[in-house]
Amino acid sequence: MIALSNPARADLGLTDKEYAVLTLHRPSNVDDTVAFVQIIEALEEIARRLPIVFPAHPRTRKMIAELGVADRVEKIKGLLVIDPVGYLDFLHLISGARLVLTDSGGIQEETTVLGIPCVTLRENTERPITVEMGTNIIAGTNPANIIKAAMSALDKSASTSAPRVPPLWDGHTAERILDAMRSVPGAVATGLTR
Repeated sequence: MIALSNPARADLGLTDKEYAVLTLHRPSNVDDTVAFVQIIEALEEIARRLPIVFPAHPRTRKMIAELGVADRVEKIKGLLVIDPVGYLDFLHLISGARLVLTDSGGIQEETTVLGIPCVTLRENTERPITVEMGTNIIAGTNPANIIKAAMSALDKSASTSAPRVPPLWDGHTAERILDAMRSVPGAVATGLTR
């Protein structure tokens, strides 16, 4: 796999399973001073235990400046704020992480498949299967909840984290869709199937 041979971790001086990755971009988190400061409080504590790599979205960087939290973010020892990275670089970063903290939906799915513990910095998720599979904890923006979820994930043995493939995440979705379309009366006549 190309992502596994990618030099992104080495370029940042990271050792496999010795760091966390953070993504943060949702307006509910980065446009709201209270929510953002609560997340920062949690990061201050988590970064004492494990370095955190933060490929910061341009909009998030803008809000860090606008909300006046730049000094506080810069002072977090163990938080490495970097420019956004391409998809393969990012996949390489999360595949080697010990923990991912995110407010992204898609990353919750990727960490499930990769077996990387995920803490979701939101009050809910549109990917409940990731919680059901035990790979994702919904922590919200309360610092105590974020810290508890992160420390719980870090305290678990590395052997308990394994890739988990939820039902129907088997790579055959397109075939099932095509089969379903073929079963619709008239689908062949309208050119939906070939």
